[in-house]
Amino acid sequence: MITDTIEPVSPAAPQRCNLLLHCGSHAVSRCDLAQIKTPRATSTWRPIPHIRLLQVVERALLEQGFTVTGQAHGLTHDNARYFGLIEVDAPVSGLEYTYVVGVRNSHDQRFSAGVVAGSQVLVCDNLSFSGEIQLARKHTPRILQDLPGLAREAVSGLKHHWDKHDRRVDYYRRITLQDRTAHDLIVRAVDAGVMANSSIPKVLQEWRQPRHAAFKPRTAWSLQNAFTEALKGNLNLLPTRTHRLHQLLDTALGLN
Repeated sequence: MITDTIEPVSPAAPQRCNLLLHCGSHAVSRCDLAQIKTPRATSTWRPIPHIRLLQVVERALLEQGFTVTGQAHGLTHDNARYFGLIEVDAPVSGLEYTYVVGVRNSHDQRFSAGVVAGSQVLVCDNLSFSGEIQLARKHTPRILQDLPGLAREAVSGLKHHWDKHDRRVDYYRRITLQDRTAHDLIVRAVDAGVMANSSIPKVLQEWRQPRHAAFKPRTAWSLQNAFTEALKGNLNLLPTRTHRLHQLLDTALGLN
């Protein structure tokens, strides 16, 4: 252990300019998303319309008292893969980040429909996801009937993920790191599957010369944001990568 030191939202719902998808997908409007054709179902596979999944998750959020304040949507692989971001009001004021819900779906059987609990740092729009909740193991014939209940169950677990994330950020901000420790964690992140070797120089650059003043303190919070700055890219991979990053840092820093 490292211990250096201690009903669906209206189509007119706001499209916040600071809610960014980054590279790896092309941004679309909500209306554009509704026009995407869904492949024909088979006897064992029932794809969900991207817009239908979004609407069901929105309704579940509203039913459980969340307020949607912004959203952004992106598509890849000839519109077969969808990733949407829904920003919701944070229950705690004064945070350096905002809560987001990631919604993802595929029409090519690449992954199951699901939601991910996440956050986006306000000063740099870096995204970090703390946990994924699948809405189905696969797109089964009954998924459309089961979807509302699955979405409600998924959304009910979001607060747990965000509470854990708040504790994590508070802990990271209180941990001072020496360069040697940060360098070790950067190398270990490659072994943990957080990123490829080619990303090491970018993380080092962000650690040594942060582009944002908020990350100049030599803390674990600054190191996490050096990682997330370098990880901007494929949103389909980002939930897995940032979850692995949290596992690595939590274990190394003694946050179990």
